[in-house]
Amino acid sequence: MKKTGWTLIIAMLTLAAYLILWPVPVEPVRWQAPVAPGYTGVHAVNNKLAGIQLIDLGDEAGPEHVALSRDGKLYAAMASGTILCMNPDGTAQEAFVNTGGRVLGFDFDAAGNLIAADAIKGLLSIGPDRAITVLADQVNGDPIRYANAVAVAADGKIYFSDASTRFAPAHWGGTFAASILDIMEQSSTGRVLEYDPAGKKVRIVAKGFSFANGIALSQDEKTLFVNETGRYRVWKIAARADNFDITQNSGQAAVLLDNLPGYPDNLMRGLDGKIWLGLAKPRNPVIDAMSDKPLLRKITLRLPRALWPIPKAYGHVIAFSEDGKVIADLQDPAGAYPETTAVTETHDRLYIQSLHAKGLGWLVRNE
Repeated sequence: MKKTGWTLIIAMLTLAAYLILWPVPVEPVRWQAPVAPGYTGVHAVNNKLAGIQLIDLGDEAGPEHVALSRDGKLYAAMASGTILCMNPDGTAQEAFVNTGGRVLGFDFDAAGNLIAADAIKGLLSIGPDRAITVLADQVNGDPIRYANAVAVAADGKIYFSDASTRFAPAHWGGTFAASILDIMEQSSTGRVLEYDPAGKKVRIVAKGFSFANGIALSQDEKTLFVNETGRYRVWKIAARADNFDITQNSGQAAVLLDNLPGYPDNLMRGLDGKIWLGLAKPRNPVIDAMSDKPLLRKITLRLPRALWPIPKAYGHVIAFSEDGKVIADLQDPAGAYPETTAVTETHDRLYIQSLHAKGLGWLVRNE
């Protein structure tokens, strides 16, 4: 009995030492998460996203970003690195190109080139002839580690987010794993960059984001809307800002939407001036409770991944105006379509983007 008792004590001490001392890749920063608003007010629970229809993508999955080109074709970036091209109804699918990485966002420039933020490769230009050119993979000698979203201005300048300068998907098990590490750490190293094709130069517009994600331009193109996933909010930032730290008070930036009920992902310009935002996951009370407890976050990452407090599935997309008024809110509490990252709006359909879904979701657009 004594031997068994000592064995148990040693095992418990070993486990405690592991949970407290085993190295993990994050150095968590203390912050205070706001009290979650829940699904109330403009975000009151509804089922407007339920009954989503699916376009079969064959062996492909994860239509993280979807956009219409000028020729009326629908393009969708897949988890495999392939960008599919198809008719708006999903027919005539073909692989337009495979970047060898993971495109998370793209836009088209005036010449019809597909400008892609590839989380592995950097900022790419893909011509109509399918030739791939790396426009930028570093800024001021520092690697672009997690290119995420893109918006191309009328003057040709390209604005894109670099979600984290700490955790590159190429080195940390892919985009999902790297995003979890960055958000758990909260070191706020995300940034917004500008690429000027005239001089082939990259500059830092703004920095200090806890996972910089979706990006969109205002209609007059003087302002950038940027999702800060790790802090549940959307910023308005002057496009002319230069190396601006959002943690410093200034008239160049302001929080437009704060304390959202989920993790904001992509931003897409819709019709009639609206901007669509996808909430990939709802907030998790355990994660919020650990915001001011760095040691607990370290311990959590030492647990088997099955025990991590990953938020449940919950479909949720919203649309808002440039002044921050929520004008549409579509939900599916059952989360049948996983990780609703954004919406691509056409005159007759809403295409629902997703990080991992096996098909491309869509709904009939209601006027």
